[in-house]
Amino acid sequence: MAAGTSNYWEDLRKQARQLENELDLKLVSFSKLCTSYSHSSARDGRRDSSDTTPLLNGSNQDRMFETMAIEIEQLLARLTGVNDKMAEYTNSAGVPSLNAALMHTLQRHRDILQDYTHEFHKTKANFMAVRERENLMGSVRKDIESYKSGSGVNNRRTELFLKEHDHLRNSDRLIEETISIAMATKENMTSQRGMLKSIQSKMNTLASILFESLKSVLPIVQNSLIHFPTISCLLMQCK
Repeated sequence: MAAGTSNYWEDLRKQARQLENELDLKLVSFSKLCTSYSHSSARDGRRDSSDTTPLLNGSNQDRMFETMAIEIEQLLARLTGVNDKMAEYTNSAGVPSLNAALMHTLQRHRDILQDYTHEFHKTKANFMAVRERENLMGSVRKDIESYKSGSGVNNRRTELFLKEHDHLRNSDRLIEETISIAMATKENMTSQRGMLKSIQSKMNTLASILFESLKSVLPIVQNSLIHFPTISCLLMQCK
């Protein structure tokens, strides 16, 4: 029975680690997609408004964004389900006495799930903000072109409008640079988190080995202590 429950727990941990690895890769790709969208949108804004390629590119990136977002949400839901099963296992009857170690492992998986969920929603919100801003800028560009073609002259009002548009574009570039720095920092932290996970896993394995070694040595030491007074009496009689 103990072996069966232990195998069930290890199977749940294996599922959790596999889903966490898949989420890690998906989130990195998701962040790169959002970063490339903001950069391509800035480049497209400097092209001729009659060029239809930017619209096609933006449409493709929107579809990729929606697809990847759905995939990540599904992985998060599956990982949540595995964590719930692990929680039920720790609360069920007949669980081995190492309940504290199981709770520690469960909490670590919960923390990872929380980090991935927060990272996903933050990246998604950044993408939505960039897309909304680009849609607004596109509308402004269309209004400018329409006004210029309708009036046929570069009057003072048009010049002020164009200057304001340039100011908005400069602000947009500064925001894009800030987002790029944040994305690079996030990727670095993700890499460091993977290293820490590997180190923690090795430390847990080493602790388990030491615990098993102590369990095997302890009966021998206890047996030696029990027989030690008998050996001392025999030596005294010999003298």
